[in-house]
Amino acid sequence: MTHDHRTTGHRITDHRAPDDRATDRRTLLNPSALHDPTGYGYTHIAAAPGRQVFIAGQYASDETGAVVSDDFGAQVGRSIANLRTALEAAGLGFEDVVRIGTYIVDHDQDKLQVLLEHLRATWGERLPAQTLVGVAALALPEMLFEIDAVAVRA
Repeated sequence: MTHDHRTTGHRITDHRAPDDRATDRRTLLNPSALHDPTGYGYTHIAAAPGRQVFIAGQYASDETGAVVSDDFGAQVGRSIANLRTALEAAGLGFEDVVRIGTYIVDHDQDKLQVLLEHLRATWGERLPAQTLVGVAALALPEMLFEIDAVAVRA
């Protein structure tokens, strides 16, 4: 089932089988402005009855899933832009985010400063809770950064 989200105009695809729609109370969304993640075994956005919405890790991908740059700062910027796209598809914004998880390949102080600049440009001084994890590698060899989020509906 495909439909336009009322508040954002994003085309959303519901991947549940027709028989599952009656018993599966989760809402799983994959905005058309982001690559189709189902071949990789996940969904961009998951919400259940209630207020929490979970945004899967977003990386510096274009609509096909290709990494758009090998520059760390550019990857952080594009990842946060993709996070915005996912939030808007769920009818949410950055102000609704209560927690983020950030993952940095070969984490160091220089990369931390770049990340902080982007986070402050996005949230100002009212940053959500964050867990930052330095990692040896991410899902694709070109990926240097990834961000996931938990948001709460008002």
